Amino acid sequence: MAHADIATVILAGGRATRFPGKLEAAFDGEPLLLRVYANVRDAAPIVIAGRGSFTEALDERLECPLVIDRWPDRGPLGGIVSAASAVHAPRIFVVAGDAPHVTTAVLDALAQAWQPGDEAAVPMHGTQIEPLAALYDRLAILREGAALLAERESASMHALLERLRVRRVVLDAANFTNVNTANDLVNSQGTP
Repeated sequence: MAHADIATVILAGGRATRFPGKLEAAFDGEPLLLRVYANVRDAAPIVIAGRGSFTEALDERLECPLVIDRWPDRGPLGGIVSAASAVHAPRIFVVAGDAPHVTTAVLDALAQAWQPGDEAAVPMHGTQIEPLAALYDRLAILREGAALLAERESASMHALLERLRVRRVVLDAANFTNVNTANDLVNSQGTP
């Protein structure tokens, strides 16, 4: 389902110290970042929040703008606030660039659960929440995310959620496997 009032932001600006180059590592025969892009490309316009370009071959296949992180080394929150400044959709679907099993079905479920007054719809499984596969009100991100970045050197996504009106949406944990190491890449190949 296409969502006219949503922009998708793929976060691709981390240093990947445990697995350098992971976003370009092969996942089921294609770069991991391209897999994530392909999984969500039909739901809403996409921007990628990152440090800069990727290999020329990968850049050519990513048919979307790249927003350079204005707060490098400030974690996912810096990338999300940077992207929120660059898009105009009222809501932002955030997806980690290393989450190969997040698909448009996650966005559809979050959008369906969204109620007036919500500032975030966040997947939950068991007691775990997934703020890097969530739907956010763009203006709330700009208001609270920018304030957190100004107040704290190390501002987390959980700190952001504490400041927002959050709806938790129960979804299957298999959607939220992310790749942090070479072992994770091998173990998460294929569909969940």
